[in-house]
Amino acid sequence: MRPALCEAAQLQDMQARSVQGRTVWGRDIRPADAKLRILVVGGIHGDEMSSSSLVFHWIALAGAPVADMPQPVHWRFIPTLNPDGLFARPSRRMNANGVDLNRNFPTPNWDRDAKLYWEGRTKRDPRRWPGSKPLSEPESRFLHEQMDSFKPNLIVSVHAPYGVLDFDGPSVPPSKLGRLYLDQVGIFPGSLGNYGGIHKGVPVVTIELPSATHTPQDPEIRQMWIDLLRWTSDRLGPSIKTAAVPLPK
Repeated sequence: MRPALCEAAQLQDMQARSVQGRTVWGRDIRPADAKLRILVVGGIHGDEMSSSSLVFHWIALAGAPVADMPQPVHWRFIPTLNPDGLFARPSRRMNANGVDLNRNFPTPNWDRDAKLYWEGRTKRDPRRWPGSKPLSEPESRFLHEQMDSFKPNLIVSVHAPYGVLDFDGPSVPPSKLGRLYLDQVGIFPGSLGNYGGIHKGVPVVTIELPSATHTPQDPEIRQMWIDLLRWTSDRLGPSIKTAAVPLPK
């Protein structure tokens, strides 16, 4: 990713810190008449660098809105939710506490299911440790709070490297974004898709880029963006249920 692209993003301090005290940065792009809200999150897993890069590219595209987009969108971009994992040497999936943030959201029966899944299905894989309790990590708590305060009509979560498109929640899912075709891979205890899409009823589009270390070429990035806008125009609207949830006491 070119330094100029990072500088042009004009990221702002989201007033959140990682386990090791790193800033979580974000950017809002909001037309004056926007009612539709979309939250785009990359870098949930620190070793999926291409996911963060894609979000930077999309920030640039959001700054030059498509002329025929019928509904203006208030975008909120979080390029890297897990900066500690990204800046570890080598980069790693988990945060600084060794927690997989995408297994740390408070899905129903988390205390039972997350442990059973980790022990049985992953064979206690340390890269997929869900944590000691839901929302145990500052990074997952921050995203949970964003869902409550921003109230997105859609969440786009960018990952790698499976090269597919996943979807959870209401609405007809997009059949493809660019070269990525829909292949719903399942529901995992504590995942953002499970929590937001299934439990809270807010559509969650999960992008799995083909490579964790190589960002798609510019034409492919743009085509994915255009396909997302087209699907959003066809399927979503301001009346879609938002991710308003009470924060834990």
